[in-house]
Amino acid sequence: MIFGRVKPLDAILATAEKKSLHRSLGAFQLTMLGIGAVIGTGIFVLTAEAAQKAGPGMMLSFVIAGFVCAVAALCYAEMAAMVPVSGSAYTYSYAVMGELIAWMVGWALILEYAVAAGAVSVGWSGYVVGLIEHTFHLDIPDLLTRGPFDGGMVNLPAMLIAALVTWLLVIGTKESAAVNAVLVLIKVAALTLFIVLALPVINMDKFTPFAPLGFSGISAAAASIFFAYVGFDAVSTAAEETKNPQRNMPIGLIGSLGICTIFYMLVAAGVIGTVGAQPVAGPAGEVLAPGSAALSQQCAALAAAGTEAVTCSKEALAWTLREIGWPQIGNLLGLAAGLALPSVILMMMFGQTRIFFVMSRDGLLPAMFSKVHPTYKTPYVITILTGIFVALFAAFFPVGILADISNSGTLFAFAAVSIAVLQLRKTDPDRKRPFRTPAIIVTAPIAILGCLYLFWSLGVETKLMFVGWAAVGLLVYFGYSRSRSHVGRGVVDVAEDGAGIPPQPVPPMPGAHTPGGQDA
Repeated sequence: MIFGRVKPLDAILATAEKKSLHRSLGAFQLTMLGIGAVIGTGIFVLTAEAAQKAGPGMMLSFVIAGFVCAVAALCYAEMAAMVPVSGSAYTYSYAVMGELIAWMVGWALILEYAVAAGAVSVGWSGYVVGLIEHTFHLDIPDLLTRGPFDGGMVNLPAMLIAALVTWLLVIGTKESAAVNAVLVLIKVAALTLFIVLALPVINMDKFTPFAPLGFSGISAAAASIFFAYVGFDAVSTAAEETKNPQRNMPIGLIGSLGICTIFYMLVAAGVIGTVGAQPVAGPAGEVLAPGSAALSQQCAALAAAGTEAVTCSKEALAWTLREIGWPQIGNLLGLAAGLALPSVILMMMFGQTRIFFVMSRDGLLPAMFSKVHPTYKTPYVITILTGIFVALFAAFFPVGILADISNSGTLFAFAAVSIAVLQLRKTDPDRKRPFRTPAIIVTAPIAILGCLYLFWSLGVETKLMFVGWAAVGLLVYFGYSRSRSHVGRGVVDVAEDGAGIPPQPVPPMPGAHTPGGQDA
């Protein structure tokens, strides 16, 4: 049966011990990785997109998206602490709902991580190009800094940063985490400075009208803003490289999400209350879609008339500071974004490579994907391959399209984890749970419904693209992965020494089971 291929949790833990990654991350590093993954494109770049969809109502959009992410985080925390191995939602689904659902979740996570990394690369490019132009009074050709959908030919800066992050991930997790911690501190300092300068000059009149496009606009903005929160789930993919995961994973997940939510609300209020956040309308008063050619033309017309709007900016926070009389600090914030956004790209690509690593280790993808570098001890083959695709996404697509596509895969994965944690409470109630999701009967269903609500609020094109991607995933599964699955072929994993030893098939025996190998 399709849904009968469930990989027992004990076997998952045994697999991880037999062919594992080095444990080097503690609670502080996990929290820093979480903050690095979460605070980034959403607040630095997507603020303008949210303003065009919801106006000042994007404050409520942040609340909605943050709430859905919070209840999903509680479900993730229980699963990550109970199953401290790489793979995130993919691994959890395999243990509870079977191989087909696990494959579809893993396939959806490709949209979450690889496409998201491309989106952040584009956002980084916008800030760095704007910084260079304002500092040195240059006019860099759009042909080399924007993709074809955005009035250019290729986004070279975005390609370059994707390549740099790929190299950093290849040389090692510990080195990547150390660099990331420094970048996180720079980013938090920049946002704190923005809040200190913007909040004292807020004009409450700027918040009126609060919802110019109604609640549908707020919902649409929430579906896009959700992208700003999703990095926390990448922390759970680092479980297999975490010291004392039963204690440190919940701290890293929930701690990073709480810190980031506070920053989001304060920064959004600063933007709205100082420069305003009303959507830009067309010549006939029609609503213009973010990232569209019509909006670009209208923004150009406004600039020619001597007026600008935050929704037209590709560096919203730096632009806001320049508008309220802090041009040099605006440039410094642009510099901070240029230094800090690579930490988000790093974490997204980190999560992507670890998902592929575990799927390969289960036989669903070619074995070469789980090949570990003899010196750096990282899955270098899939890291390089992922880096190539991220660079291509960044080169040719605008940030808004990439963010929404990423959200569709993320919401599917989050809903799957929420279902898994609820089901596992019934099927395996006696398993040790270092962290228990509070009020699971209420929390998990709210997370599931919240994910469905935000998915429904995405654009029609995005939803259709997700359906198409899922269809391709089914073709790959039935054409390649199903026949090569270790579980499907009766391969049982047991804990044994030697990271390079492949799992050995054993003859089925009545009543036999595989002993679980607990990680040290």
